Amino acid sequence: MIDTQAIRSKILNLAMRGQLTKQLPEDGTGEELFQKIQAEKQVLIKAKRIKKEKQMEKTTDDDLPFAIPENWHWVQLRDLGVFSGGKTPSMAHKGYWENGVVPWVTSKDMKQKYIASSEMLISDAAAKEMAIHPEKTVLFVVRSGILRRLFPVAILTECGTINQDLKALELYIPDMCEYVYYALKGFESTILFKYAKDGTTVNNIIFDALLTMPIPLPPFAEQQRIVDKIDRVFSVLDTIDSLQAQYADNLTALKAKLIDAAIQGKLTEQLPEDGTAEELYQQIQAEKQAFIKAGKIKKEKSLPEINDEEIPFDIPLNWKWVKLGSIARILGGKRIPAGRSLTQEDTGHKYIRVSDMKNRTVQTDGLLFVPEDIYPSISQYIINKEDIYITVAGTIGRVGKIPPEIDGANLTENADRIVFSHLDQDWLIICLSASATQKQIELLTTSVAQPKLAIKRIQEFMIPLPPLDEQHRIVERLGDVLKTIEE
Repeated sequence: MIDTQAIRSKILNLAMRGQLTKQLPEDGTGEELFQKIQAEKQVLIKAKRIKKEKQMEKTTDDDLPFAIPENWHWVQLRDLGVFSGGKTPSMAHKGYWENGVVPWVTSKDMKQKYIASSEMLISDAAAKEMAIHPEKTVLFVVRSGILRRLFPVAILTECGTINQDLKALELYIPDMCEYVYYALKGFESTILFKYAKDGTTVNNIIFDALLTMPIPLPPFAEQQRIVDKIDRVFSVLDTIDSLQAQYADNLTALKAKLIDAAIQGKLTEQLPEDGTAEELYQQIQAEKQAFIKAGKIKKEKSLPEINDEEIPFDIPLNWKWVKLGSIARILGGKRIPAGRSLTQEDTGHKYIRVSDMKNRTVQTDGLLFVPEDIYPSISQYIINKEDIYITVAGTIGRVGKIPPEIDGANLTENADRIVFSHLDQDWLIICLSASATQKQIELLTTSVAQPKLAIKRIQEFMIPLPPLDEQHRIVERLGDVLKTIEE
């Protein structure tokens, strides 16, 4: 199975080192952001909303755990905002707990990134005796048995209070909350090793020491890119976690579900720089029209429009539902003349049968050949290594690619050739292998004594089309995932 937690830790580690994002001159510097933070702090001091702190030791180069980009800046955790603790309203005072409306967050609630409410709520009367923390406050556990293995962190999305086992960090720049959340999670192992201590019953964070922990500070614009990148990757990992939990005991089902997730855009990030599938589709259409005009291919009948009711699942906004026949040509194979047979003698004219098509490729060790005298009658019915085959009789719906050494071989009449450009060959194979497409194949196959899948039906397959760069990422990501679960 895939160790998604290890991947998350690696992603956070890269993020904190500036290796997950590009450093752009227009972002400014972490030093400039630090000065802005200090200015916000002075405003609060001047307004007497916070007290001026005692001077603490500055971080030295020896304290820094790793190198960061030149335009970043090291700060101490205490530089980022105001810290405060919580407490428990008197349990003996029923009026504090009856008809509770204000969140009172404890370590039991610290199981997700965002907290809007809590297991226990306190009344307005109790809240008047507590510190009320605004949304975008970062919370973390400082006293709990969970600190033996985890450092729980969360972000308030509604105003709330906390108990004595938590600390609240109200940032001088509240919109930094997402980055600070990931920074604290990124330093989780350091915090548990260096700033936690064992207790007789529970573990504790040495809070005064934690305040001096060095934190890398990127410019704010890069912080947002870091958060966005982490969110996208973690969303993919969440999908994998969910599927692994559901199909842990069935590897075949897990593989199928991962393929389905891939063609729904759930295993990859959608990047603005990829462009859109609509742009790719128009590029394919323009090339098609040029070929028709040049007489290289014939004009085909228009395919029916896709109705919303037909769409089997949602896809990302920059993708597009298309009919396979609108982005590829489907060409048939050819049987040898009646009364004649293939031969084992190497005539130089290889012939691919459905029985040779296995595991998304062609098994070449048992190939037969077309006799020389009948080759001219079927010579044009070939398949190239850039194409995809799809079986249309016998075993229907099997897809794969042609090994380079049999490029241009003759193709059986029981399989068709899918010809295309501007598409990732492996992505298209994945898409045609997915359960949603295989269900279409079942529905579109002619029900007769010898069922067959007609070319016009293959043209009508509904395909989710991503931008080309994302197609490449889907192939790479799915390949890595499937390889990992098989190990």
